[in-house]
Amino acid sequence: MHYLRSRIMEELDISHLTEKLMHGKGESSAPALTPKEKYDTWEKIKILSFTRTVSSIWAMTLLSLYVRVQVTILGRHLYLDFARVTDGAQLQEGSDTFSKSGHKDFLATADYLATYGINALITKMQHAATEILKEKQLKDPMGIDEVLETILQILKQFMGLCEDNSWINYLVPENANVYAQLMAVSSSGFDDSSLLKDVRKLDQLMSETRIVLSRNIMDRSLKKIASVVVEDLAVQIGAPIPPPGLPLAKLLAKVAQLSLPLLEEPDKNKHIQIIRSMPEVELFYTFLYANMPPET
Repeated sequence: MHYLRSRIMEELDISHLTEKLMHGKGESSAPALTPKEKYDTWEKIKILSFTRTVSSIWAMTLLSLYVRVQVTILGRHLYLDFARVTDGAQLQEGSDTFSKSGHKDFLATADYLATYGINALITKMQHAATEILKEKQLKDPMGIDEVLETILQILKQFMGLCEDNSWINYLVPENANVYAQLMAVSSSGFDDSSLLKDVRKLDQLMSETRIVLSRNIMDRSLKKIASVVVEDLAVQIGAPIPPPGLPLAKLLAKVAQLSLPLLEEPDKNKHIQIIRSMPEVELFYTFLYANMPPET
């Protein structure tokens, strides 16, 4: 999660834009910004602030669900392998083969989002945010409920842009052979085909994961986390926001900061704990372990 956080903060850094606004006010030797330059800078801050937080909501939620899917699928495979084998020697051999050929490599795909998928995710999320926010002016009042609705609209727009569940490609490698090649290059520093392993088991596990992720369990989790995030925003603001709300420009800094707690390490991340404790999520994984994913 630490690397994912650093990637999102790096790709969606807003500090240079806020500094540009400060310098443009004449607080430095830099020339003052023209009205158009000031407007364009604020518009970029608006888009990036929401993109950063909504990307963090999506990435944290999906990665949390993905890791649990991995563990559940592996557990079911191990159980079935043990159940099918009756001879002690065959049991040991089958267990070792599974562990070495698929177990470690499959679990390592949890890093795929932060390492390879994050740039494409951010680009698509920024397109979604731009579309939803284009009619929202900086002076327009916005209340807490409207912030939540805006976040949910961006998430919906993002998923709509990802045709045929293509968002799964941000989390799970499309091709086991290509992924194995990437890992070989990463570990050796050069393209060494001798480091490639038999990827049949990895390919099987990845295929099963893609099927499971294509189900609808994430929608409820995303909505739940979005609600919690907006509750945190209300706490940050402190005093109740009088209707019809605060100017959007005054909310942007706080919206951007909402991304930080979302990407805390799992043992300190209340959002991950909330997802894990959702009854529908627990039920989903119970059925998944039994190889009967429910329709949701």
